[in-house]
Amino acid sequence: MASGGALTTSEYIVHHLTNLTVGHGFWTFHLDTLIVSGLLGLVAFVGMARLAGRATSGVPGKMQAAVEMVLSFVDQQVKDTYHGKSPLVTPMAITIFVWIFLMNAMDLIPVDFLPVLLGFAGVHYFKAVPTTDPNLTFAAALTVFAVMIVMNIKVKGVGGFLHEVFTVPFGAKLAPLNLLFRIIEDIAKPISLSLRLFGNMYAGEMVFILIALMGLWQLPLALPWALFHILIITLQAFVFMMLTIVYLSMASESHG
Repeated sequence: MASGGALTTSEYIVHHLTNLTVGHGFWTFHLDTLIVSGLLGLVAFVGMARLAGRATSGVPGKMQAAVEMVLSFVDQQVKDTYHGKSPLVTPMAITIFVWIFLMNAMDLIPVDFLPVLLGFAGVHYFKAVPTTDPNLTFAAALTVFAVMIVMNIKVKGVGGFLHEVFTVPFGAKLAPLNLLFRIIEDIAKPISLSLRLFGNMYAGEMVFILIALMGLWQLPLALPWALFHILIITLQAFVFMMLTIVYLSMASESHG
């Protein structure tokens, strides 16, 4: 927590919504977002790799069974939604779901735990939930957008891609209108993808902060909200993953 005594309600909220930053202006880096997302990505990668190395074809352990359920579920979603042929889509969908779920799950840590703990080390601002930072959600959405454009060109070729851009949906005679519609559609995809995840997680974090302000009265409220929030963090990871699959499927299909 920030030094200088007790915080007012507004100061407390602002304190918990302030990132640990370095740099100025455009080159400001949110260190807490980078550190937490990087560590969670490393934990997921190393954990999955070690589990794969220990996997058995016999009776699986609890962790292997849980991971196999997740992998089978995601793989089935890809098979039902993605109609092209690409070895990239399923691994990308699994990575997105697991990584975003872990980042969302940081919201279940009590809001004062990490700030107080890090305060002893002189770190007075730290947002533990990377998906409440629009910089991360926009970066993830733009990455999906870039993969979508690359897949469009790879599947259809440059000529086929440009033909689709200028002729769908109204035909070649209305090429400028088709181009305008395509630009609006493509810009809307990463914006909606990022803001949906950010908005839901930011709202959930705000509720936790407001509950923490209630003192002892937070005890009967925090647990029910945390249990309900498990559904939210899982659903948001699933929605981001599914929209990614849908966008990649649209990129692999010809609409000309």
